[in-house]
Amino acid sequence: MKLDPATFVRLRRLAPALDDVLNAGEVEHADQAMGLASLGQLCAQLFDAYHCQHPDDIAQARLDALEPQ
Repeated sequence: MKLDPATFVRLRRLAPALDDVLNAGEVEHADQAMGLASLGQLCAQLFDAYHCQHPDDIAQARLDALEPQ
């Protein structure tokens, strides 16, 4: 699924919030928390769009995730 330019820009803008949290191992301030919330919402929207286009792939990925490794 190709991202539209606006979504790509939003992801690039939000990526530093996730990077900061991963590097610190904690959420240090409200701006990071807000960035993570926005990133979560955007990721959920992308998942929903992908799921609509590829429901069988999502179903298989869910089954694969349940199998013991």
